[in-house]
Amino acid sequence: MNDGRPELGVLLLHLVVISLGIKYFRAPRKSRLPGRGWAGLAIIATAEVLLLRRTPWVSTFFTPIVWTGYVLLADGLVWSLEGRSRLGSTPWKFLSLAFWSVPLWLIFEAYNLRLANWKYVGLPDSLVVSSIGYVWSFATIWPAILETADLLRALGAGSRLAAPRPPFRPSTRLALLVAGVLCLVLPVVVPVWLGQYLFGAVWLGFLLALDPINYRWNGRSLLREVEAGQAATLLSLLGAGLVCGILWEFWNYWAAARWVYVFPIMQEWKIFEMPLLGYLGFPPFALECFVMYEFLGTLN
Repeated sequence: MNDGRPELGVLLLHLVVISLGIKYFRAPRKSRLPGRGWAGLAIIATAEVLLLRRTPWVSTFFTPIVWTGYVLLADGLVWSLEGRSRLGSTPWKFLSLAFWSVPLWLIFEAYNLRLANWKYVGLPDSLVVSSIGYVWSFATIWPAILETADLLRALGAGSRLAAPRPPFRPSTRLALLVAGVLCLVLPVVVPVWLGQYLFGAVWLGFLLALDPINYRWNGRSLLREVEAGQAATLLSLLGAGLVCGILWEFWNYWAAARWVYVFPIMQEWKIFEMPLLGYLGFPPFALECFVMYEFLGTLN
């Protein structure tokens, strides 16, 4: 049985959807919502109805189904606003993003093997069927974050530029890298009971460790954009993490096959399945998604 408190979460979800809807319908659009956007909306609506009817296969695969619909809808919304989008303009790059989403998320699953911050329940007995669900679900994570960031940016998130700042010194970038490495190493070298309290450091570690490398190797870097006074990427990613975090927990709460959190912090204060403090991890996780994927690009 789910023991989270969904009322506040549902209220937050409605506020997010309504505010984004108002911004979208007020924004100038370059084209109509394409077919994939309508298909995504239909997938979400159909999955919700079939979940309420307790259709077994939908209840089991609800997370990857609904997130596939969401990614299609978000991409369609971006296309209608910008006249371009990840899937519509560069489908092979989009498929690459979905492909790399799986091994990138497995890095966090590897941390979880030791730190045990979440576990999966209600999974099919068949290992093959469960594996399909895992891969399909994991393949939607990076596309969902980056498509949402694209949507928020198209709606004007961070459109006002800040004043350019002096370049970050090599010593500053090195200090950030070292801090990131410590965030990634400490949780797994300390005793497990202590490491469980430090899992939050992992949601910062890859950001701090890899973005200075992206900067040094002339890849796309948040540090470089901050230097140039460009805030759109940073702010849209932070917003995307929060939006996706609320949606992840909302849709997960009702699914038959889902994750539950077992980390020893604020378990008595939950919104859906997530302890309240855990929502602070979604915005930096979105930044990590961006930085980790851009890091792969610097290796090519």
